[in-house]
Amino acid sequence: MSRGDREAAADLLPLIYDALRELARTKLAKLPPGQTLQSTALVHEAYLKIVGRVDPGWDHRGHFFAAAAQAMREILVDQARRKAAFKHGGGAKRIDLGADEAAIEPPSDDVLAVHEALQRLENEYPRKSQVINLRYFSGFTNEETAAILSVSVGTIEREWRYIRAWLKKELRHG
Repeated sequence: MSRGDREAAADLLPLIYDALRELARTKLAKLPPGQTLQSTALVHEAYLKIVGRVDPGWDHRGHFFAAAAQAMREILVDQARRKAAFKHGGGAKRIDLGADEAAIEPPSDDVLAVHEALQRLENEYPRKSQVINLRYFSGFTNEETAAILSVSVGTIEREWRYIRAWLKKELRHG
């Protein structure tokens, strides 16, 4: 596939489709209710995005799923930006309605705030950004993440605690 063989890319999808759907379901479950993007569409968009890249250089399964998680994150952020755009009602004030009233989609500000915080994390601490992509977005365990990054499990546990505290502080102040 890295040599441009499109048939290899087509052969890959059936082998990993269920794992990608589970990853998409996990990502969508963490978002506020009212999302219009379904897990199947997210998988297809992410797959096209990562397979379309020239020579992705995946060393193993972990790198592929980290790239898939990153692509899904980018798609969800793009969708949140579209929803927040003025022409889509981004300038309108949202109000809470009772249970018997019509439902309104929750604001996408949370997705964008988290994305901006993660970009700052990536700029300041590139490896910690890899840890969050592997642990949170790809769903890997501490052990799997440590193996992918060639560090100890203790290092991953320490960095995970730091990342959570850092994000909490950033989101509180942002």
